[in-house]
Amino acid sequence: MKRPVRVLLVGAAGRMGKTIVDLAKNDPKIDIVAQCDLGDPIDPAIKKSDVAIDFSHPDAIEEICSAALQHRQPLVIGTTGHSAEQRSVIEKAAKAVPIVFASNFSVGVNALFALTHRAAEVLGREFHREIVETHHRTKKDAPSGTAKTLSEILSKARRIDDQIPIQSIREGDVVGEHTVIFAGPGERLELSHKASSREIFGRGALRAAQWVIGKPPKLYSMQDVLGL
Repeated sequence: MKRPVRVLLVGAAGRMGKTIVDLAKNDPKIDIVAQCDLGDPIDPAIKKSDVAIDFSHPDAIEEICSAALQHRQPLVIGTTGHSAEQRSVIEKAAKAVPIVFASNFSVGVNALFALTHRAAEVLGREFHREIVETHHRTKKDAPSGTAKTLSEILSKARRIDDQIPIQSIREGDVVGEHTVIFAGPGERLELSHKASSREIFGRGALRAAQWVIGKPPKLYSMQDVLGL
């Protein structure tokens, strides 16, 4: 029997971190061998693992990528809200180590990404496009990383650079809801995904962690993991 995949979890005390810890307890294929939070050094912890999963804070990405490069460690990055400079750090690191970088690890949301691209191609310029996203009131970034990804998909599918309107709502304890609206003459199409549990994101991240080990250096998406 193969030994479990040894995981370093960065951001273990956060909402997603706790969810991943709980999921790993019941998964014989995963062993979380190290946990880091704000202020904890990454380098000593990464030596024990096969792959690192990051659900921490955008400001930690430079230290995480530096440690991954030093130890040739693959990364799974689920943190959102990175600046352009921080995204550049990730892209540069992916030239030397494999990295799965996703705004959302849900299988359903990644199906939504694929469907959104197809709908934008089919419906054409006559349909106005808009995104509405809702999350719990403590979510720090707005719009969400998933909404930004949907916006990028809509722009690329239409080969235009215009700004896609995004409405961000922060209320209660909503895990995550995203709706893409296509409004045309006399008709309206809505594509929606509603998450009722953080476990869907945790399962996806653990799936990505197992998948990325042994892959060549590159910046991968969850679409690559799922073969979409």
